[in-house]
Amino acid sequence: MPERVCDFQGQNYHRLKRACLRRGALFKDPVFPASTQSLFYRREPPPGLRWRRPRELCKDPRLFVDGISTRDLHQGSLGNCWMVAATSCLASEPSLWKKVIPDHVEQEWNPKRPDLYAGIFHFRFWRLGRWTDVVVDDRLPVSEDGVLLFCRSATPREFWSALLEKAYAKLNGCYEALEGGNTAEALIDFTGGVSEPLSLDIEALSQHSDQRRTLFQTLAKAHERKALITCSIRPAEGETVESVLDCGLVRGHAYGITAVRKVRLGEKLLKKCGASRLFMVRMRNPWGTTDWTGAWSQGSQQWQQMGRSEREKMGLIVRDVGEFWMEFEDFCHYFTDVVVCRLVERALLWPSSHWREVHCYGEWAPAPTAPGASPSTILPSGHALTLGKSNAKPGGTQQRGDRKEARLGERQREGGKGGGGGRGRDKAVASKQEKKVKEGHGEEGRELDGGWEAQMDKRSRCGGCINHRDTFLHNPQFMFEVRGQEEEVLICLQQEDRRIRRKDGGGENLPIGFEVLKVEVNRCSRVQCVVEQAASSVYMDSRSVALRGTLAPGRYAVLPTTFLPGATGRFLLRLFSHSHLPLRELREDLPSPSIFQCCLPQPTVVTTVHLRRASGLSPPKQTAPDVYAVVRCEDDTIRTRVFNEDGNPEFNLRTIFYRRHPNTQISIELWSRGLLWDSLLGVARLQTADPERGRSQVIGLRGGQSRSGSPSCIYVETSSSVCLTDL
Repeated sequence: MPERVCDFQGQNYHRLKRACLRRGALFKDPVFPASTQSLFYRREPPPGLRWRRPRELCKDPRLFVDGISTRDLHQGSLGNCWMVAATSCLASEPSLWKKVIPDHVEQEWNPKRPDLYAGIFHFRFWRLGRWTDVVVDDRLPVSEDGVLLFCRSATPREFWSALLEKAYAKLNGCYEALEGGNTAEALIDFTGGVSEPLSLDIEALSQHSDQRRTLFQTLAKAHERKALITCSIRPAEGETVESVLDCGLVRGHAYGITAVRKVRLGEKLLKKCGASRLFMVRMRNPWGTTDWTGAWSQGSQQWQQMGRSEREKMGLIVRDVGEFWMEFEDFCHYFTDVVVCRLVERALLWPSSHWREVHCYGEWAPAPTAPGASPSTILPSGHALTLGKSNAKPGGTQQRGDRKEARLGERQREGGKGGGGGRGRDKAVASKQEKKVKEGHGEEGRELDGGWEAQMDKRSRCGGCINHRDTFLHNPQFMFEVRGQEEEVLICLQQEDRRIRRKDGGGENLPIGFEVLKVEVNRCSRVQCVVEQAASSVYMDSRSVALRGTLAPGRYAVLPTTFLPGATGRFLLRLFSHSHLPLRELREDLPSPSIFQCCLPQPTVVTTVHLRRASGLSPPKQTAPDVYAVVRCEDDTIRTRVFNEDGNPEFNLRTIFYRRHPNTQISIELWSRGLLWDSLLGVARLQTADPERGRSQVIGLRGGQSRSGSPSCIYVETSSSVCLTDL
């Protein structure tokens, strides 16, 4: 089924083109006019700047000349190497650029039918879950000497790269808004994929060959699966962005990785190189220059020792201007950051190697205000809280990772300040803020100015990260369930793009991240107490944050959050897995009663039961039974999976019950599965009418047909709360 496409600013390409052809006039875009407001919002345009149509720059303009390739890209005077590097990756894969440049045959100049040309083009970008179609006219900014001011092709009459850049500038507000950015953002915009940033430990990679080999295999597998890969060198403290290393590489500059190859050498080459295998990567500089001067650069001894036929036989081919090869060991020595954009293709038949995607939209929002009431306090994205001790007392089960420590890098905006013709840099390297989860316990994990928490309405959905325990659970919550066996999942959180607000003094991303909580197997309402953290993402001021891992069977709640409470904005939560895992938002604080329960009294007590394990279910030197447990409470029955031949099964089952009759006992039954019928091994009964928190019990089994000579028992934790609103 074709994906839905939205028209940017309500401009429909085909309708506008038909109108221009009827009038016999070339299209002039009223939304993105040929004026200074489309170029810059802070700096002045260069003297002599003019806007020209391609026909005014050459006699026979084309969208493409001899197809599309990475050599069609030269950055120009705009500091957007992050976008050009991503475009370079895009150009290497036809299935990708044909999505971004739709109807490319129809959009091409036709010298035989000049009457069909209307000076209008359109491009598509993926924004917050939808492909957005952006229309532009063909007027491009040129310098005083008639050269394109920004991105251009090595072939003067080819214009796809310049027009694509103009459409992307329009989507983001103006050309200057593209100064300084994040390669991961552009890769997502061009593909709809999921970008995973990898921070490389240069010291560890230099000392341990096994770690280098693992990283090489990761990149090789990603490249084989058509992932787009970029890399950069993070400037250290005191180093300048875009300063040049002795080896020719540029700090803070985004490079594209266009090939990852393991080369086996013959005897003749073995003597020359001193190794039987070479681990090689091919890089490309968006500037169109070959910076690298080390081993295997085109002027190096290694490169000159081999003839062209030998290099081609080994696969060491340089296709385009700006490409160069280097050994992977050298790569690990210099580069500090890698971004892997994994592509997600929708197919009718899903092989096991593909990801299946489900997604939900959400919003960090304040509590709804009643008529006449004053609105809730909202923090702007740049607001900073004064952190201090909270007066609230810690409660509930002690939790892992209830404190996050911010590792804030100072923002460096040199690349976006204009002047000097700066080339820009990868913002993911030069100016990101990243916050990592660290373990903490007790009062220290509750640092927050109590004033904000006192103002936070429970109906709000902008509670901040897990540092802020009193408001953290006010965030949007989404639930999914892993069934059967453990599952590898990829979770991606993307916030709405704010770059278009730069012209108004805003445009900075919110620091975002998310927590994955393991919840009770029968939970169907919002989480009211953090019991077990299953996973935690980093927090960073990027458009996208992703986390990949393996989860055991059970139910999970994902809480997307901003780092500070009170920050508002829209987001998209994407969940990828190899099997289908439905994802839904938890909106209600309590489960909705069924039709049959409407006439019954309301629940008065909530009890959670954590069945940990059982022991002594089989005598020594005998085969243990196939065991499962059943937990019964009023009308609810929860059953575990079967543990085959296990005399001491680890159930680790969490359940939650909303009880109308708190004096009724909760029973836990242990059963042995048989060929014809199952037999009861024993029953344990729990009495939890009184309020209690985290009481652990060891209860002996009674009745049944236990085959063990020693007493059988279960290990269980219970927790009850009388007031449903105080969970």
